[in-house]
Formats: sequence, C-alpha cells, structure tokens
Amino acid sequence: MATVEDRSILLARHIIDTRDTVRKTAKLFGVSKSTVHKDVTDRLARINHALFLEVKKVLEQNKSERHIRGGIATREKFRHQREI
Repeated sequence: MATVEDRSILLARHIIDTRDTVRKTAKLFGVSKSTVHKDVTDRLARINHALFLEVKKVLEQNKSERHIRGGIATREKFRHQREI
C-alpha cells in the first residue's frame, strides 16, 4: 500500500491535471473529502511545496466557481422534477 505522502502527491497531481474538485477526487479515489483536503493542503505543503502551490491555485479557482456549479445543480434538479 502507498504511503500517506505518496497518496498526497497522487491526489495533488490528479487535481492539477483534471481540475477536479475535492469532492470528485475523493469519490474517485475512495477516500473522504476531509482526507483529500488534508493531504493536498497540510501534508503536501511539507512534502512538496512547489506542488502544493500548484494545487492551491486549482483549489482556489474551484472555490471561486462553487456558487456557479451549485446554481447549475439546482436548475437541473428542478428541471428533472418537472419532467416527472
């Protein structure tokens, strides 16, 4: 099994490459959102600071777009309810 450090780097590279959210990454790798967040922020900052700075940019972008994704999800929810 991979170490916590290896997992932190793997999760960070995935987020950087795909621009996925913490939630989507957690689901894909079968870990909790808290684990992904702790790995790519706290742990990664100590392990590989340059990679941490890259993933931080993606996380900040995702956070700034969060309200847009929420609105789209709500619109789809109500659109689906009308179809039923």
